Amino acid sequence: MSNEISFFAYLLEKYAEYKNEDTASLLLKWENSNLMEYIMQMYPMYHTERIENAFADIDKRSV
Repeated sequence: MSNEISFFAYLLEKYAEYKNEDTASLLLKWENSNLMEYIMQMYPMYHTERIENAFADIDKRSV
């Protein structure tokens, strides 16, 4: 498994915990909002910063 995919799974789990949602419904929301590709592209920045920065960025882009 690539580092990007591993981090994506970690981010999904932590973000779901932060939002108090289950990962399956959150993943579906990200897919429907076209956020998955964006989040994957942001890996270089997300994995080097505090995870809360990624949460804030995703919150800004969420529908």
